[in-house]
Amino acid sequence: MKKLTIDQALIKAKSHINKNEIKEAENLYKESLKQYPNNLRAQKAFANLKKLNHKNFSKNLPNETFDQLIKLYNEGRYELLIKKTQKLLVQFPKVFMFWNILGASLFQIGSYTKAIEAYKNAISLNPNYADAFNNMGAALREQGKLDETIEAYKKAVLLEPQHAEALNNLGVALKDKGNLYDALKFYRNAIRLKPSFVDAYNNLGNVLQEIGKFEESIEAFKKALVLKPNYDKSYFNIVSSLKGTIFKKPIPGLQKIIIALLDKKTFVRPQDITSSSISLLKVETKLTKYLNLQNISDKKFKLKEVITDLSSIDLLIKLMSVSPITDLETEKLLINLRAILLFSIQDLSYFPGLLKFQSALALQCFTNEYIYNQTKDEEKALLLLEKAVIKTINNNIQPSPQKILCLASYKPINYYKWSSSLIVSDEIKDVITRQISEPAEEAKLKNSLSLLENITDKVSSKVRKQYEIKPYPRWINLRLDLKSQYISKVMLENKLIIYDDKIKEIKSPNILIAGCGTGQHSIDTATRFKNAKVLAVDLSLSSLSYAKRKTEELNIKNLDYMQADILDLRKVNKKFDIVESVGVLHHMEEPIKGLRVLKDCLKPGGLMKIGLYSELARQHIFEIRKEISKAGLSSSNSDMRLFRNKLIKSQTKNHKLILKSPDFYSMSSLKDLLFHVQEHR
Repeated sequence: MKKLTIDQALIKAKSHINKNEIKEAENLYKESLKQYPNNLRAQKAFANLKKLNHKNFSKNLPNETFDQLIKLYNEGRYELLIKKTQKLLVQFPKVFMFWNILGASLFQIGSYTKAIEAYKNAISLNPNYADAFNNMGAALREQGKLDETIEAYKKAVLLEPQHAEALNNLGVALKDKGNLYDALKFYRNAIRLKPSFVDAYNNLGNVLQEIGKFEESIEAFKKALVLKPNYDKSYFNIVSSLKGTIFKKPIPGLQKIIIALLDKKTFVRPQDITSSSISLLKVETKLTKYLNLQNISDKKFKLKEVITDLSSIDLLIKLMSVSPITDLETEKLLINLRAILLFSIQDLSYFPGLLKFQSALALQCFTNEYIYNQTKDEEKALLLLEKAVIKTINNNIQPSPQKILCLASYKPINYYKWSSSLIVSDEIKDVITRQISEPAEEAKLKNSLSLLENITDKVSSKVRKQYEIKPYPRWINLRLDLKSQYISKVMLENKLIIYDDKIKEIKSPNILIAGCGTGQHSIDTATRFKNAKVLAVDLSLSSLSYAKRKTEELNIKNLDYMQADILDLRKVNKKFDIVESVGVLHHMEEPIKGLRVLKDCLKPGGLMKIGLYSELARQHIFEIRKEISKAGLSSSNSDMRLFRNKLIKSQTKNHKLILKSPDFYSMSSLKDLLFHVQEHR
């Protein structure tokens, strides 16, 4: 026979056993022991085979049967597989593999107790069946029986020390138990035995992340993604490591991973990884070279060079397109480039990279709601450009893409009456979509939203007015769970301690989101809970229409919106299994009054999630709000920009601390952060 490595021989022998080809497995073990006489794994495997009661097998069982069952399993046809396996077990009750397959199929449909019974039957027939112990561990874990889970996995590893899957699973169970360093050991052993083990690299990354070794965890996730480029779990999990990291050295290949992550749309809130991504660009690209652009004297020559270089940095262009840039050095560069482009625009001819960069800049400015300062000279140049574009359009000529994108980086294109006359070309398509098409869609959706009751409370009316003018926050992508789960599983993962377990039995929860803003919270909840029906309310029609547009964009069907004041929610005449209200009650005149209303909307034994401002954590914000009040500043765009510029230049501790908030980098979030009309802590 062809000489096999010991790993190949053992895998092939196991395959023979699973196919009821006992003689073939026996011959393979004997041949392996001739080639590797001192190999303990081969010796143990052969000994286990000889211990098997051969009456457990049937000579009448066709060799193809097992392959057919596995095929059904791989196709996800679990209900059919259960029926076929149960029928086979009537005829062949002693074939332990059938019990294992039955257990695996029951596991996939969530019948964990029955799956465990099937695995136990397999083990009673073959006490040395490591796979059955391994599979039983997975079912026990789903039931939250961690100690029993660990024992099952340990038994699998004891029976088969080279069982990489069992080693990995034991690591997972130990992590669940909080034994992180033991988990690391088992993940690394699994990888040593199976260097292509993607799940083990991913799990290793999770534990390294949890103990604060972010750069090491990024390397583990990177390895998983090199092995399996479309591995969603590692894309999803790498986010937390990126959030906690400011890079001081290059990380080869990471930029491409971050771009792919952002392209996933629902794996990350771009703002969460913008700072770390910019830090990576500063050590890997020409970005740093241009951060002092104001010192460049020959602007025309340098403008082409700078934009050509920056437009080639794909990660920078992607970030500019989907998230406010939360780095002041890069912000300063973008402000300077925007001004130079404006001053040069009348004579600016096309060159490669120009429109790509201009489009990203226009999207950036729209997303941050034009928070960047502009000088008097810019205002004059902008006015001249506006007049030139109007003249061009009046002559039935389309303005150049350069001019359209230049204007779009100072004001949204839908601000101009002539915007409907534009012919949408590929160069300006993304900007037209974001600045014209999507706001037009939101305007239409406003008419489809229901109103619970006219909003009459004075404070509620003031808060509503703020969010009608500036719905908060403006967002492009967000982070959603990879799959929805039952309440019981969500509670387990969040380690919730409750005194009434009835809530765990609910399979189709009714959920209320009180104060959903622009939809991030409501969409997150609607996709987290399996079979949920969600009602989301807010004061602001502008916020609700934004939320509804994004909900439809993501094709979410279990989420309804309504304009309502929390104070009126008793009039919904409905009780909910879960009520969530985050970042809302502290903007009411009497937060406790609002909390009582929400309590009255909750079923007995239901769950409530409340998020409130902290007096301690917001001391620096409180002091800055006092400054704003003392200075008599309004929440107009000009006053907010003026004060923001003062904070950027300041060396005061409170001022420097506020620069770390991502809310400092867009207009509506700045207003919410420092200029809100009503706040409690």
